[in-house]
Amino acid sequence: MDISTLEARYLDSCRRHEVPPNSAVLSCFSKATIQKFFQKKCTFEVLLNQLKNDDIPPLIDMFLAVDSSDIDAVDIVNESHCNLKEEYVLSLLRAIHLKLRVVDLQEMSLEEDFLWDLSHHGLSCEILSLRSTHIQKLNMVGSFMRLHTLNLDFCTSIASLHRDCFSSMPNLMRLSMCETRVIDLWTTTAALLKLPSLLELRFQNCLCCKDTGPCPASFGNKANVLHQLDRGSSIELLPVNAADTTIYTPHAMSCCDLLSPKNAFTCNEVNGGTDNFSVTTEDKISSCLQRIDLLELSSSMLPNLNGKVKLQNEIEDKNELFASGCMWDLKKNCTKLNNIYSSHHPSPICFEKHYREYIIASLPHLEVLDNLPVGKLDKKMAKIISSKFYEYLAYNRQYKESIVSILQKREMRASGACPNFQKTKKQYPHGKSQIFFPRSLSAAKLGSVAWPLLHPLSSLSHLHKEGSKRLRPRQFEYHPSDPSLMVFGTLDGEVVVTNHENGKTVGYVPSSGAMNSILGLCWLKMYPSKLLAGSDNGSLKLFDINHMPPKVADINCMTGVVSFDDFEPLTSVHVNSTDDQFLASGYSKDVALYDISSRRRIQLFTNMHREPINVAKFAHCSPFLFATSSFDHDVKLWDLRQKPERPCYTASSSRGNVMVCFSPDDKYLLVSAVDNEVKQLLAVDGRVHMNFEIAATGSSHNYTRSYYMNGRDYIISGSCDENVVRVCCAQTGRRLKDVYLEDSDSGNSLFVQSLRSDPYRLFHMSVLAASRRPSAKCDIVKVNLLTSSRSAKEHSYGQHIRASSSLGVIGKNL
Repeated sequence: MDISTLEARYLDSCRRHEVPPNSAVLSCFSKATIQKFFQKKCTFEVLLNQLKNDDIPPLIDMFLAVDSSDIDAVDIVNESHCNLKEEYVLSLLRAIHLKLRVVDLQEMSLEEDFLWDLSHHGLSCEILSLRSTHIQKLNMVGSFMRLHTLNLDFCTSIASLHRDCFSSMPNLMRLSMCETRVIDLWTTTAALLKLPSLLELRFQNCLCCKDTGPCPASFGNKANVLHQLDRGSSIELLPVNAADTTIYTPHAMSCCDLLSPKNAFTCNEVNGGTDNFSVTTEDKISSCLQRIDLLELSSSMLPNLNGKVKLQNEIEDKNELFASGCMWDLKKNCTKLNNIYSSHHPSPICFEKHYREYIIASLPHLEVLDNLPVGKLDKKMAKIISSKFYEYLAYNRQYKESIVSILQKREMRASGACPNFQKTKKQYPHGKSQIFFPRSLSAAKLGSVAWPLLHPLSSLSHLHKEGSKRLRPRQFEYHPSDPSLMVFGTLDGEVVVTNHENGKTVGYVPSSGAMNSILGLCWLKMYPSKLLAGSDNGSLKLFDINHMPPKVADINCMTGVVSFDDFEPLTSVHVNSTDDQFLASGYSKDVALYDISSRRRIQLFTNMHREPINVAKFAHCSPFLFATSSFDHDVKLWDLRQKPERPCYTASSSRGNVMVCFSPDDKYLLVSAVDNEVKQLLAVDGRVHMNFEIAATGSSHNYTRSYYMNGRDYIISGSCDENVVRVCCAQTGRRLKDVYLEDSDSGNSLFVQSLRSDPYRLFHMSVLAASRRPSAKCDIVKVNLLTSSRSAKEHSYGQHIRASSSLGVIGKNL
C-alpha cells in the first residue's frame, strides 16, 4: 500500500466517523511523500498535543493497515500538555504494532491504569520515553522485545526496581534514570543484570548530553582520544563520581591529576594524540595504585544529599611513589584536559560511596556510565575497589557455588567417602571446621537473593488492645534459649511475649498505670523464664513468663512479679553473666547496680561521664566487666572488682555515643555514635580495630545503633533518620548488603528505631521500624537475607545456629 492509498484510507475513515481531517496528520502524509521521493526512510510522526479525542478513531483505522504500507516507521510524540483520553492513546499505540518506533509520552499526566496496562502488556516500540511521568513502581514485566532505548528521567516516584522489571527487554541497550529515587546498589544491579544488551546507563547526566552516550565534548577537538587510548594506549582517563548542579568537577582526570597535591579542578588543553602518552601496562598502574591506596580517589569527590561536595578520603603523600619510578613516565607524559564535566540531576544511588566502581564491576559489559566512557582501566580499578570495600559473597567466598554441591561435599566428608580428598582439602582449606559448611551454605543462599524476605511480626497485626488500638512496640529482645520466643515493650508501657514463628501471644502485661514507654528489656540467661523490664518513668520489674497469661486484666493480679527501686529517667537495663546483678542507666551521668536476689539497689555510681549515659552493658563472660557509652563522646570500660571510681580505659568518638555492646566472645566492643560513626574496638585496651566508614547524613539527630550478627562475624547498623540496615563484615569492614525498608501497603519508607540479629539463624534479623508520620504505626519487621521475597509463601526458617565465643557461628541443625 503506497502513501497516497494510506492517506485515502484516513480520509475515508474521517468521513465515516464524521470528523474533519486533522491538518497536522495531513502534513505528515506530505512529509512522508517527500521522503519517499528522495528515497529516504519514510517516518510518520504523530504529535499527540496536536490531536483531539475525535481525531483518534480515524487514525486507529488507518494504522491498522500501516504494516502493509510504504511507511517505514511511526513515531508517537507528546511535546506539551494534551487532554487526550488515555484509553484512546493506548489503543492508538496498539494499532501501529511493528511499525511503531518512538513513543515519547514525556510530561503526560498518565493515570495508574494506563501505566499498569503499558507495563504488563508491553509495547512493540524501539524507543520509549516516560520522562517525568508518575510511575509508582517500575514493574515492566510485559513484552518489550524490540525496545533498545528507555528514558525514565525525572520519574521521581520510582524508588526501587522490581526483580522482573527488565526481564522482557533482551535488546535494551540504553537506559536513563536521572533524578529518580533509586538508591539500592544491590537490587538495582541485580535488576540490570537481566539486560544482556545494556551498554549505556545513566543515573545522572552531563549538562551538555541529551542521550546516554559518551559526552562528545569530553576531549574538545580530540573526541576520539579515549577510543584510541582504549585500543592500546598507555592509560585511560579516570572518571569521578556525581556532583550536583552547583559544583563542577573534571569530566575526566588523568592519574597525574589525581596525584597532584592540589587536585586542581581546571585542566590544560590536550596538545597531542595518543603518541604523547608513554606505554605503561595496566598491571603496573594497578599495582602502584594499590600501593598508595589511590583506589579510593576515583570516588573521593562525592556530594551529599544537601548538594555539598565533601572529600571522603584523604590523599596520602605520593613522593615515595614517584621516587620509586613506578609511575614516573606516567607523570611526565600525561597531559591535563580542559573540559569541565558537570553532573546534573543525580538519583540518590549516585551518592553512595564508590557507586561508580560498584556499578562498573557488577555490569562488566557496560560501555558508558553517566555519559562517561568505561574503559579497560576503569573496569580493572572498579574490580579492585569493589573487592576492597564490598564483599562479593558472604564469608569472603570468591565464587558462587550451588547448594546441592555443598551438601554433597558435606555428606561425603561425613561418611568419609571422599575419593579426591587431597584435592578437596586444597580447594577448601577449612573443610574440617565445624563452621565451614554452614557458612558455605549461607553464602550460596545469600548470593542468590537480591530481594530478601521482609515481613512484619504477625502477632502485631492481630493483637489489639481494648478499643481496637494497635500495639506500638518500642523495644524488643530475642529469648536467650528458645528460638521461637521474643519479647517487646510498647510506647504505652505493655510487655508482650510472643512466639514470632507462629504469631501467637505467650504472655501479656498491661501498663502499670501512668503512660510510660518500655525502654529496657533483658532476659535472664540462667533463669530463662525470667525477664527484666524498665520503663522511662524509672519503674523496674522482674517478670516470670510462666506466670504471665496471654491476657491480664490487672497487673496486680499477677504472680511472680518482683519490683525494684526506681531509676529515673531510665533508658537501658542489662543483667550480668551470672544473673545475680543488673545495671540501669538513663538520662543522667550515673549508673545504678542492683542485686537481683535481695531486690535492692546496692550501689549508685555517680558522675561516670560528663553527659547522660544512654547504655551500660555487661560483658558476656565476666560478671564484673561492663562498658558505658555516653553523649559526651566517650566509651568507658569498668571493673566492679576495682570499685569503679576510674575506668579501665576511655575511648572517644567524634560525636555523641548512642550504643555499645560486647562481641559474643568479649574480644571486641562495637560502638555506635550519632550519624553512622560505627567502630569496633579491642576490648582489652580500647584501640580501634575497625572503622566501618559509613557515610554520614549531616544530621545531629541521626541516632545510630549497631549489633553483631552470626556470632561476631558481621555487624548490622541502622539509624533513625534512614530507612536502611547495613550489613558489614566485622573483620574487614567490607559492606555485604544494604536492606531498605518500606511499608508494603503504602510504599512509604520506614525508618530504623532499633534492631537485633537473630541469635539462632544465620543472616536473620528483626528491625523496629516506623514512619515519619506521628500517627503511623510501628512494626517489628523480620528480615531473612537467605530467602527471596518471591518465596514468601514457601518461607521457612531454615537452619538454626548457636553463638560460639571463638568460632563465630556453628551449625546446629541444617
